[in-house]
Amino acid sequence: MKTKFLLLMIAIAIFSTQCKKGNGTGNNGGGNDNDTITKLDPVETDAANTNYPPAFSGQTRTFGIKTYTPLKVDILNSTLSNPWGIAILPDGRLLITQKAGTMVILSSSGVPEHTISGLPAVNAGGQGGLLDVALDPDFSNNRMIYWTFAQNVSGGTLTAVAKGRLANSETSIESATVIYQAMPAYNGTLHYGGRLLFDNQGYLLVSTGERSDLATRPLAQALNNALGKILRITKDGQPAPGNPFQNTTGALPEIYSYGHRNVQGMALDKLRNVLWETEFGPLGGDEVNMIQPNKNYGWPVITYGLEYSGATIGGGITQKAGMEQPVYYWDPVVSPSGMIFYHSDYIPEWKDNLLIAALSGSHIVRLRIVNNKIAGEERLLTGQGQRFRAIAQSTNGMVYIVTDQGRLYRITKQ
Repeated sequence: MKTKFLLLMIAIAIFSTQCKKGNGTGNNGGGNDNDTITKLDPVETDAANTNYPPAFSGQTRTFGIKTYTPLKVDILNSTLSNPWGIAILPDGRLLITQKAGTMVILSSSGVPEHTISGLPAVNAGGQGGLLDVALDPDFSNNRMIYWTFAQNVSGGTLTAVAKGRLANSETSIESATVIYQAMPAYNGTLHYGGRLLFDNQGYLLVSTGERSDLATRPLAQALNNALGKILRITKDGQPAPGNPFQNTTGALPEIYSYGHRNVQGMALDKLRNVLWETEFGPLGGDEVNMIQPNKNYGWPVITYGLEYSGATIGGGITQKAGMEQPVYYWDPVVSPSGMIFYHSDYIPEWKDNLLIAALSGSHIVRLRIVNNKIAGEERLLTGQGQRFRAIAQSTNGMVYIVTDQGRLYRITKQ
């Protein structure tokens, strides 16, 4: 009897150890954390800029995780000119925007094929230029593409959305038309936002910044303008049906959420219809938010960051009734830019994870999600010395990334 009991206890111990090591799966937004991964030390070891306490456990500096699937990282191209956005064409080739105002098409192995002309002029000063790009959900039939850019207008510059047809020759855009302008214009070249994606209903989600300066910051809290917002519009630039403020007096009906600083990453969990975003904080306080319609995300009233001078922002508070808390934040910052919600089984540990291109952080952030909370963080592609700007996933699960320095990376399995 004692022998059987001892064998049973050994079997339980072995099973428990295997569960803790696991393969990193079981991480979907609606799933449960069954401790199926090895929890490592937090990846952030530098001192924070503030002593603000998080609102809940795991809101910052969560435990570290590791990808055990052997990966292969290739630099496919190093001659791009300040690439900003990526869209993957139906045949697997890459459509990439470049800050100065051109788009290029590359083969799936990174070989340049076409440079595209016929786009409206951009203001490429500061953080402006040609920004993000998205394919029409019916691109295979209509060849329509959409893009964001910094546009010169009376009174300054603004974030604009345009559309046009990719010519059969793939060297020009036909009938390029500006369909939306995020008013008001401002005489500055910072915080344009500019990320762009289609939701499950076929409407465009567009992010904007609050244009950075003290004079424009408060506009993020007001509903009568398009700064510091996530917008939801039709393919013709009109407010999308069902938007939360369409019956609110004085509010722009295209507004989906507000109180944002500078949103440069958006990703859709298509299966659960959950929108995730990343936005730049000031000195500390970069955020990951789970976006819900009509919600106020707090900037500049609440923040986990400081002015670049080290002074507090506003009342120096991090929480307020009626304002949403970030699901996760970084202090010090990583400068989160483009982001994807990884849907594929190709790299199993990454399924239903967020992958985020970090600029000042010079790495790719991997965030594991459990029950819509962050349950593990990993830093990938460290040591490359690159400002990672945008990221995309192919239909077969490969990941493509571009950097400010002009590189195109591809991550596959070995």
